[in-house]
Amino acid sequence: MAKCDVCGKGAHFGNNVSHSHRRSNRIWNSNVKSVKCIVNGTPKKLHVCTTCLKSNAVERA
Repeated sequence: MAKCDVCGKGAHFGNNVSHSHRRSNRIWNSNVKSVKCIVNGTPKKLHVCTTCLKSNAVERA
């Protein structure tokens, strides 16, 4: 679910690296919030990342 409906930003993948340099998989999820926005004049619930909220990329309802 961690995908922005506005910019498409999603999860990033990489490795946990321990002190002994053993690697295991890990994931960085985007900071996505469920927000009520105005789309085509009607309020609609969207999943929007906080970067888009901060930059006023969507109009909050």
